[in-house]
Amino acid sequence: MERDEIYLFDLWRILRREWKWCAAALLLALVATYAFAHLARRQWEATAWIQIGQVGPAPSGQDPKVEPLLRVIERLQTTAFQADVMRSVGLAPDAPEAKLYHRSMKLEPMPYAGPMVRLSVRAYSPQQARQLAQATADRLRAIHRAIAAAPLSLARTRLDEVQAELKNALAERDRLLQAADGNDAGAKAPPLAGVLLAGMSEDIRNLQMQRNDLLMRLSANYTYETFLPWPVYVPEGQAFPNPAITWGIGLLAGLCLGMFAAVARNATRRMR
Repeated sequence: MERDEIYLFDLWRILRREWKWCAAALLLALVATYAFAHLARRQWEATAWIQIGQVGPAPSGQDPKVEPLLRVIERLQTTAFQADVMRSVGLAPDAPEAKLYHRSMKLEPMPYAGPMVRLSVRAYSPQQARQLAQATADRLRAIHRAIAAAPLSLARTRLDEVQAELKNALAERDRLLQAADGNDAGAKAPPLAGVLLAGMSEDIRNLQMQRNDLLMRLSANYTYETFLPWPVYVPEGQAFPNPAITWGIGLLAGLCLGMFAAVARNATRRMR
């Protein structure tokens, strides 16, 4: 413990003696920090939350999501997908903006929130960062729309068939009710019409249940496209270089460099 105190005291004496070297090193580090903070190309980060689409009338036992969460994340990371996004905003795949987009993309799965994917990308302006995040979501929506087209078409076709069958069944029931009242078939028709009417009522109930189930599954609560539940968020301040972090690191580096310069200068003096 005493050795530590003596060492710190000796270090303080060295810094007092060689304060010019310490101050020069610190000043040099601060100048370099200032130059970096003002010359480094600024970057802004946009964050988007992507809700994965769903097809309500999916077969029993299957995931109603258009695409599984992990497969969505893998798709977003592919070079082909990112190249399509760049083309959609008019950027070449080898442009600096495209390289920054590839480098900076961060994906966070949120399986218990929809599921959703939180996407973060960077660009050299707030407007471009927002545009790239929106373009990524739009491209994913277009792909999911194509995937969901076939099952949705089959579900709507089935709904049309059920509604047509229900309409015919209701018309047939009305005819049988008239027959049961003796309006159509005379005295011999009512008993037969009553038997047919009981079976027809059961068929109508089944068709109504099928229609209501399909209507519910095709409603907006169970069937929807991939979308952004909230607008793309871009903070007002730049993401890089961060002024507070940059100056903090510069000051710390300057102090360390100043202490090293003072100790080195003192050692050089003693060697003479």
